[in-house]
Amino acid sequence: MEKFFEFKARGTNLRTEIIAGITTFLSILYIVIVNPTIFSAGGMDFGGVYFATIIATATATLIMGVAANYPIAIAPGLGINAWLVYTVILTQGVAWYEALGAAAISSGIFILLTVTKFRELFINSIPQPLKLSMGVGIGMFVSFIGLRNSGLIVTSEATSVAAGNFSEPTAYMTLIGLLVTMILMVLRVKGSIFLGMIFTAVSALALGHWHLPENFFAAPHGFDQTFLKLSFANVSALSEIIFVLLLVTLFDTTATMLGVGRQAGLIKGNHFPNLKSALLADSIGSFIGAFCGTGPTSAFVESGTGVAVGGRTGFTSVVTAILFLLLIFFEPLARSISLMPAISAPALILTGAFMIEGVREINWSDSTESFPAFFTMLLMPLTYNISNGVGVGIILYAILKTINGQRSQVPPLLYVLSILFAGELAFS
Repeated sequence: MEKFFEFKARGTNLRTEIIAGITTFLSILYIVIVNPTIFSAGGMDFGGVYFATIIATATATLIMGVAANYPIAIAPGLGINAWLVYTVILTQGVAWYEALGAAAISSGIFILLTVTKFRELFINSIPQPLKLSMGVGIGMFVSFIGLRNSGLIVTSEATSVAAGNFSEPTAYMTLIGLLVTMILMVLRVKGSIFLGMIFTAVSALALGHWHLPENFFAAPHGFDQTFLKLSFANVSALSEIIFVLLLVTLFDTTATMLGVGRQAGLIKGNHFPNLKSALLADSIGSFIGAFCGTGPTSAFVESGTGVAVGGRTGFTSVVTAILFLLLIFFEPLARSISLMPAISAPALILTGAFMIEGVREINWSDSTESFPAFFTMLLMPLTYNISNGVGVGIILYAILKTINGQRSQVPPLLYVLSILFAGELAFS
């Protein structure tokens, strides 16, 4: 197993990979509650979507681990799925089973694009400054999610965001967990982020802020309400929806893979090894998810928490996938853990600190590179959307390089992407 996953070559070991897999699992555990909650608002059965979420996540993450050998978890993307429910289903009036049909077609196109190397060509065509800024922007985005989930920052009508109420249990438990985790890291304790999670969970339990459920186990239910219930009857009228799903999922997943891949030291220069297998993993996950009863999957930015504790190989993903499969019978416990955001929030917040190092490699004296990089990083957390930052960065890079007489530094594909993104941003 060590030879297959290249433990020695990547400077890791079995114990570290297991801890990393558990850490990633705990960081994205909330998806099995939040995703079904979103789709239930669109008329779908909670239990059915819960089961579908687990199947899609475990399958795609396992493929990522075994075929691509990357420590990156894949699960239903909350941003694109929230759009699918609240905009497409609830606002536009598209039936949920037709929306899943559109998601299946989009995923099928993804698979074809991946097999024909289009997606690989796309990633290798992204200039280095944009790759670096994507990683940094994703890190800040993850930190922002952690701060919001923990209540350390809240919505404000006057200033958009403001400091939260630190006397609230979730907020001060997050602060305690954050401080303990940072101390462990300063002392270079192995697995400090995971140990910080355990400390926070035990403390919350002791102080009465978190309670274990009465029953840990429950048989899966509701799967028959969503499995193979998608419809292709109205596909011709959903072409715009299919295009948006294709475009947004493409850039969300690509940006996340670049950011986490770079954090793990997997990107060699401008080359991303085993890229086709990695891209196929999320494409297949989306395809299976649509047939099981959930929306498109995406590489999760929270994978950075597992990388932060030392995860460097696909065995991290294998551990995460196995733990998700076990969740099929642990719905009460999973729901309980997810209802205490302070357990995973410190890991999310600190991930930004690890992923920001790419800033120093950006040429800030060259405005044609610094401006696109800056807005890529800035817009991801501020718009709560990874693809917005990627799109604006690509558009600015193409325009500024061209105006400055450096057209040769702009790959032809980047001009095409600039036009597509400009249209998507203008009419979204």
